[in-house]
Amino acid sequence: MQTETDYIVVGGGSGGCAVAGRLSEDPQLRVTVLEAGGAGDSWVVNTPAGVVAMVPTRLNNWAFETVPQPGLNGRRGYQPRGKMLGGSSGLNAMVYIRGHQQDYDHWASLGNTGWSFQDVLPYFMHSECNETHGLPLHGQSGPLRVSELRSDNPFQQHFLQAAQQAGFRLNPDFNGSEQEGVGIYQVTQGDGERWTAARAYLRPHQGNRANLQVETGCQVTRILFEGKRACAVEYLQGGVRKTLRARREILLAAGAFQTPQLLMLSGVGDAAQLQTMGIPVLQHLPGVGQNLQDHPDFVFKYRAKSLDLLGISAAGTLRMGKELLRYQRERRGLLSSNGAEGGAFLKTDPALGMPDIQLHFVVAMLDDHARKLHLGHGYSCHVCLLRPKSIGDVRLASPDPLAAPLINPRFLEHPEDMDSMVKGFRLTRRIMDAPALASLRDSDFQTAGVHSDDEIRAVIRQTADTVYHPVGTCKMGVDAMAVVNPQLQVIGLQGLRVVDASIMPTLIGGNTNAPAMMIGEKAAAMIRDGLKNQT
Repeated sequence: MQTETDYIVVGGGSGGCAVAGRLSEDPQLRVTVLEAGGAGDSWVVNTPAGVVAMVPTRLNNWAFETVPQPGLNGRRGYQPRGKMLGGSSGLNAMVYIRGHQQDYDHWASLGNTGWSFQDVLPYFMHSECNETHGLPLHGQSGPLRVSELRSDNPFQQHFLQAAQQAGFRLNPDFNGSEQEGVGIYQVTQGDGERWTAARAYLRPHQGNRANLQVETGCQVTRILFEGKRACAVEYLQGGVRKTLRARREILLAAGAFQTPQLLMLSGVGDAAQLQTMGIPVLQHLPGVGQNLQDHPDFVFKYRAKSLDLLGISAAGTLRMGKELLRYQRERRGLLSSNGAEGGAFLKTDPALGMPDIQLHFVVAMLDDHARKLHLGHGYSCHVCLLRPKSIGDVRLASPDPLAAPLINPRFLEHPEDMDSMVKGFRLTRRIMDAPALASLRDSDFQTAGVHSDDEIRAVIRQTADTVYHPVGTCKMGVDAMAVVNPQLQVIGLQGLRVVDASIMPTLIGGNTNAPAMMIGEKAAAMIRDGLKNQT
C-alpha cells in the first residue's frame, strides 16, 4: 500500500463511502478509505433477512453497550453498529427515510448556512435511484438503489387496514411533500438484495479507478498533526502499525461513537477530560463527544399463528427451506424482507407542527434486539420518539484506542421524553388493537395487562432501548460547543473534516442512513468547490 494519498477517509460507512466515491470521480485526486471491518459483501449482508444473524451478534458488528441508564432502570443499552464496508448500511433495516423538511431548515436557523432542506435536497436526489418516485423530490439515476419491498407479505395490508380502522391516513411516500401518515417503507435494495453504501459508491469502482484505494481491517488509532494541520493517521492492519499521510485532507467518517473517540485520542476535545487520561491537548474543543442524541424506542410484541411471519417452529423451518429456493430463483419472498416492512409518522398532539413519533411494523416477534428467542411466530411494532430532549455524551474509557468508548445516551432522563413515549404507546396500541391485526394475534407478549400511565411507564423503562440512530457528537454549528463549521471542517484545525452523522446539530425525524449518505455527498461537493476556488 502507498504511504501517501490526497484524501484519507477514516471509516467505510455511509458517509465515508459517499464522500470517497464522489471524490474519486476526479482522476486527479487520490482517495484512500481505511475501514476497520471486512468487505461487507457476503451473502449474510446481501440477503436482506440476514440482518437477523448480524444485529444480535458480533458478526460485522461492533456490538457496543451503553453505560448503565437510570432512565432504563439501570440497564445497559445495546448499540449495534456496522463493522464492514458500508458500515451500518450493511446491518440496518434498509428503511429509506430522509427526515422532515423542517429538520434541515432548523439546522440552517442555527447558523448552518447551506443546510436548509432546499440546500440538501439536491444531494439526496443525486444519491438516489428510486424505482417508483421521481421529480420533483426524488432522483432516479443515483448510485443508491431505493425500491419497493419484494417480500409479498400479506401482513403489510393487515397493518395498513388496522391503521385506517384506527383513524389514520395512508401515505405512499414518507419522503414526499408530507411525512405524516402510515405506509409501507421503501428500502435500500436492488432486485431484492441489500444495497449498502459500499455497494452504491465503492464496489462498482474498485479495480476501475486507479485513484481509489480501499483497505479493510484497518483500525485507525491516532491522527497525526504538524502544528494545527492534520497530516497523517496511524493505524493497525494485521497487527502491524502503519502510517498514511494525507496531502490534502483527512475525512473522519467513523460514526457518532468512534469519530469523537478518535478526535479525543488525538488530543482534540475537552482539555480537562483529556488531561485526566494523560493525553496531550492539541485543541480544546469542549463539544467533542457531547450532544449525543438517539431515538428511544419501545417494542410491542404479539404471538400469531402464521407462517407469513418469521419465527421458530418445525413448520416455519420447512417454509423457510421453500423460501430459500424462491429467493435463489426470484429474489422475492420472506428472505427479501427487511423485517420492518411497515411504518408510520404520527403526532401525539394534533397541534404539533410535525410528527413526533415513528413506528416500525416488523413481521417477526422481536425481543431485546433479537438476542432473546422465543418459540412460535409473531409480529412486533416499534414506537420511537423522534426528537428527544434527553442529551447524552461519548467519553473515553481509557487512552487505549482499541477500548470501546463510554456511551451515555441518557435515555428518558428528561421527564418530557417519558410523557411523549406514554402518548406514543397509547397511539400505537390503537393500531395494534384494531380488528385487522387484533383478530390475527394469539396473545400480547408483554403489554396485555398494561393500562394505566404508571404501568406504561414501568414497561417502557423495563424494555425500551435504541432504534439505532445515534448522532450529534461532533456537531456542526457556530456556537461554543460546535466541533465543525458548516463546511464540516474541525474548528481551530486545518486539513480535517467530519463526514458522518456525528455532525448533526439535532436529531432528524426518521432513520439516519440516507441523511448520512447525503452528508457524504454534500461534503464531496464542498471539497470540490474549494479545490476549484484554489485554481
